[in-house]
Amino acid sequence: MPAETPAETGAELTVGTADAMRDLGRRLAGLLRPGDLVLLTGELGAGKTTLTRGLGEGLGVRGAVTSPTFVIARVHPHLSGGPALVHVDAYRLSGGLDEMEDLDLDVSLPESVIVVEWGDGKVEELSDDRLHVVIHRAVGASAADAADVAHAAEDTDDVRTVRVTGVGARWAGVDLSPLG
Repeated sequence: MPAETPAETGAELTVGTADAMRDLGRRLAGLLRPGDLVLLTGELGAGKTTLTRGLGEGLGVRGAVTSPTFVIARVHPHLSGGPALVHVDAYRLSGGLDEMEDLDLDVSLPESVIVVEWGDGKVEELSDDRLHVVIHRAVGASAADAADVAHAAEDTDDVRTVRVTGVGARWAGVDLSPLG
């Protein structure tokens, strides 16, 4: 008997500025709870860390959220007893889950929100329930496309399409459309 594909729910939106990306992170934080795994995908400079800054602000965690590229993972404790934010950058990790296991993310997952940049194909086995956030830069987008984005920057390279997909039972009943 074939394995069941986890249920998916999703939303797609257009983001025109770094401030709008942070705001999206703050709104997304309102949907997150301890045990949630969030995978961020996008090219260099797409806005993954900017989105995570907004998540940190929305979750109310301590410390400036910066890219953990060279330290691989940073833990940001909650300021008043909520879930910590564990921010992981898997860009330099090539061993998939074997290398990720060295970070003990499975131990942190039940009481934290874990956000993994560059995590596709590396950490899905940590949880059947996860949120995938894919950010595409609209490089070379037309001025008309940029005009459709509220508060879009004059530089159309700032326009991003963000696809948020919830996978698994945790996200089955969650309406992600208000993110837009």
